[in-house]
Amino acid sequence: MTARAYCDCHVNIWNDEDVLPLYETQIARVRPGAMAPKSDADTLHAEMAHVEKAIIFALNYADSSGIESSDETTAAAVAKYPEKFVGFAYVDPRRPDCMDRLVHAVEDLKLKGVKFGPIYNGVSLSDPRLVPVYEYLQKNNLPLTMHMGTTYARNAPIDMGRPLHVEPIAQKYPDLVMVMAHMGHPWYEECIVVSRKQPNVFCEISALFYRPWQYYNILIAAQEYRITDKIFFGSDFPAARVDESVDGLLSINDQLEGTRLPRVSEETMQRILWSDPFKHWWKGDNPLG
Repeated sequence: MTARAYCDCHVNIWNDEDVLPLYETQIARVRPGAMAPKSDADTLHAEMAHVEKAIIFALNYADSSGIESSDETTAAAVAKYPEKFVGFAYVDPRRPDCMDRLVHAVEDLKLKGVKFGPIYNGVSLSDPRLVPVYEYLQKNNLPLTMHMGTTYARNAPIDMGRPLHVEPIAQKYPDLVMVMAHMGHPWYEECIVVSRKQPNVFCEISALFYRPWQYYNILIAAQEYRITDKIFFGSDFPAARVDESVDGLLSINDQLEGTRLPRVSEETMQRILWSDPFKHWWKGDNPLG
């Protein structure tokens, strides 16, 4: 029987026409092994067969990674498969109409949170253009997922992916739920200690299993700092599939055979697989009903 997970909290959606030549020239640096070729609504629905819910979002990374999708694409997928998908908007604070687009995504398209990639858009978390975004999200009880960590894109400023930059924002907006994607790799210790300190900061494991030694050290550090209750499961599809992400977590100790190194506990694995972000992210108004 294929292992299951409750929620995949990191799923990218785009249609074929949203993929620009820049993406194709850089894709080989994303990961070892093949990526899924498509990420449209029907493909996602089939790929998410072994999770109860999937949080999906479009990307506006045209000038860094070569993907330019839209909130309308996200909303259409949610409308088609409402039992499976929860949609998040994407914010690009470089756009003069950023707030108009965000309000439209939340109030008209009924999206339930926000995704932002500071390293991809070249806008730091401390940039004043993000202040109205933070204020709107906190006022409306909407979570913010951030790409934290490095990336393969050549023109993405690495420092903007460091998890240390999350802490001042978390302190200034204590009711804003913030989620650091990818455990902030390779600065996972920064991610872990910020999450431990700040009650409104969480993290997730998407796109980590294919670097198994780093992944093992991330999970051991999370155990030692006692934050495994703040880690959610995610795949980062199409960069990684759900089944291989689950298998990568459950087999993390295989590389330790014959050693006395500490093991990632079964409790940690199951806690992550069955983590429920919705009970943390929405106070009283859970979009799942």
